[in-house]
Amino acid sequence: MAPADLPVVRHTVPHQLRQLGNQVAEVQFTLDVQKSRGRSGAAAEKRRSAIEALLRDLCDRHPHARIAVVDYDSDANRAVGARFFGGRRVPVKNHYGGPIYSYFYGWHAASHDLVFHLDCDMLLGGGSETWVAEAVELLRSRDDTVLVSPFPGPPSDTGLSPDALRRHTGNAPRSPRRLSGELTYAFPKATTRLMLFDRVKLVDRVGALPLARPRARSIARAVLEGHSPYELAEEMITRRMEQRDLWRVDVFGSAPGMWSLHPSMRSDEFLAALPELVRRVEEGDVPDEQVGDFNVNDSMVDWTSARRALREKTWPRRLARRWLRVG
Repeated sequence: MAPADLPVVRHTVPHQLRQLGNQVAEVQFTLDVQKSRGRSGAAAEKRRSAIEALLRDLCDRHPHARIAVVDYDSDANRAVGARFFGGRRVPVKNHYGGPIYSYFYGWHAASHDLVFHLDCDMLLGGGSETWVAEAVELLRSRDDTVLVSPFPGPPSDTGLSPDALRRHTGNAPRSPRRLSGELTYAFPKATTRLMLFDRVKLVDRVGALPLARPRARSIARAVLEGHSPYELAEEMITRRMEQRDLWRVDVFGSAPGMWSLHPSMRSDEFLAALPELVRRVEEGDVPDEQVGDFNVNDSMVDWTSARRALREKTWPRRLARRWLRVG
């Protein structure tokens, strides 16, 4: 999480602790306080003291929780690079301006090799108090599995639809497959939104990650926008998974199970609805339209203004505004 996430974190992180806090030995709040460029960076800086105060309060109420501030020192980068990238220096950002280094730093700083990573905005339904133990058992029992995640979205009785499977895999060369469990699927792609993994097994089976680059068009856009020309962290992991025939398994688990929801956009309407959204997810109050969808959709939040804002933030427009400010 970063200071800019404060309006979301104050609702989602206590929710995550309620859903998972009793299932883990330690909770690590990985806090990235590196200041971004521009007005958004200045706004985020103002929220730093508030998010630090929130996390300290959560640590006081949960003795097994601690804060790990992302260390950008060169020695720290070398240690992270030695563990995950074969000794290569780890890029700070990807070609969209999103994080690379802070993900791997958080996983490196964890006190235990078994890590259940969640982005700070992820929501968890079902309420299972045994999901983590079941996921660890599954991870250890399957040699070809390096990542395990909760079921993607509120499940239907028939599992994932063909459309949902396509959205999960995109243009991946391997197809997902349903495993023996009623609500258990193997996917060929990694996701850094949420995933449980064994750090030793991941490094051993995946090997040194490549500093992968995106397509030429994305590299050109990254250079023009001032970002590093590197792929997303999950794409780097996915490429190795493809090369070595490794899988991510999404599993519901024993009833009442566990499933995830991802709010893919931001808006004032979303922030206003977030406390009620958290309540509904925890209580399983989910409309039929949301079942089978792993992104929070319009049946639970009105995304009209968020979609409008996204249409106005195409990269040529962002670039034009940046140069106008410079001029």
